[in-house]
Amino acid sequence: MTTEATADRSRTADPPALVEQWDTHLRSVDPLRFAGYAVPASEDESVRTGVVSFGGAEAVWIECDASRQTGTMGAVAGERIVRAFNRAAERRLPVVETVASGGARLQEGMLSLLQMARTSSAAARHAAAGQLTAAVLRSPTTGGVYASWASLADLRAAEPGATIGFGGPRVVAQVTGAFPPPTSHTAESAHRHGLVDALTPNGEQWGWLAAAVGARPGPPLTLPQGRPEGPDPTPVPADPYLLLQRSRGTRRPSGLEWASWLTDSWVELRGSDPALRAGLATIAGSRAVVVAMDRFAGAGRPALPGPGAFRLAQRAILLADRLRLPVVTLVDTPGADPSPESEAAGVAGEIARTFLAMAELASVSVCLCVGEGGSGGAMALAHTDRFLLLQGSVFSVIGPEAGAVILYRDAGRAPELTRALKMTSAELLRRGVVDHVVPENVDAVRGALLDALASATPGERDSRADRATARALLAG
Repeated sequence: MTTEATADRSRTADPPALVEQWDTHLRSVDPLRFAGYAVPASEDESVRTGVVSFGGAEAVWIECDASRQTGTMGAVAGERIVRAFNRAAERRLPVVETVASGGARLQEGMLSLLQMARTSSAAARHAAAGQLTAAVLRSPTTGGVYASWASLADLRAAEPGATIGFGGPRVVAQVTGAFPPPTSHTAESAHRHGLVDALTPNGEQWGWLAAAVGARPGPPLTLPQGRPEGPDPTPVPADPYLLLQRSRGTRRPSGLEWASWLTDSWVELRGSDPALRAGLATIAGSRAVVVAMDRFAGAGRPALPGPGAFRLAQRAILLADRLRLPVVTLVDTPGADPSPESEAAGVAGEIARTFLAMAELASVSVCLCVGEGGSGGAMALAHTDRFLLLQGSVFSVIGPEAGAVILYRDAGRAPELTRALKMTSAELLRRGVVDHVVPENVDAVRGALLDALASATPGERDSRADRATARALLAG
């Protein structure tokens, strides 16, 4: 069996109550008659499965423990995992996973490798049943386990300092000729690149799992230091260009602030681009998926969402679709990132796939534009059943500066173009482009959001756009 790293037996607090343990009679085989391979007893197998209870809320538990057979996956481990996912689908229960694995069990050869395919298919059946999976990756999580069912979890946390990677460091050295640098193949690297959603110390792992699958409330969304503490108190100007400037002001909160004020709890869905955040949240006690733009994020001002931001949005929307949860988007951007790097990474295609995810969403969706909405980068997240604007928000076909360059070859004519594009909330409401304009007040916004979630019907996103287009054609 592989021995890329040893297990830390003291890494976690006690799990919730184990209600049932499954398939304890299954015992490994020695299909290759591998020299020196001692077939483990059933209780010494790497994987255990069963049902746990979080104070009455049940979930199926899959434990892969590196202290037993270094966590490697052979025929019995794979069979237990497959049966666990199948039973979870039948019982309509979420799955929680605690994982530490050296990968495939080499002594079982191809029979071990087949378990990657079998467990992935079982995870797909569980997902198709509309159920949620959350995993904590411990040290090490590598090889065939990481590259199959463990990485297919809807939400993933990792233990700080854990070795996380497809190939363990010694395998990397053998294949490439050099050990990976200390910054690679770690939980921190996976988190930095958006491969895991949270870094969770051992004493917090079961609490994170419970919150991830909705068995307990999660913590509130915490804002970075120095953010606006409330809606912009300055008057809403009548002139469209001054209104645009106000929408970009440092005193005006962005989508992340509004997400923190409108939600009660938040479990992060992490991506690689800080310009967009997503979470499994609760709003007035009900679960929803929230996607929030954050123009204050990153080094640039404003932060422009790139391909990674739209990939995260798609992940969040597709998860909501499968779980039949409502989607709330909070828009605040003059447009997507048009840089050469963003272009090379396929930003246009990612925007298109975000439109597609919204178009195919079977649950209710609501957009609230909280600042500036511009171009397809904003519209992709505004293709929702209800479209709300704060009174001081603007929404336009393009940022006026870029538009002035296109039309007049003169960015200095942006004020003129701002007025011509009629991008204020009152104009957009009059033309039927948006459904409601909401006062810039947290209680009023929360009330309008709850009303929209309660009254919207999936598919209204298309009918509103159709009506606005038909009205414009008749007027022309």
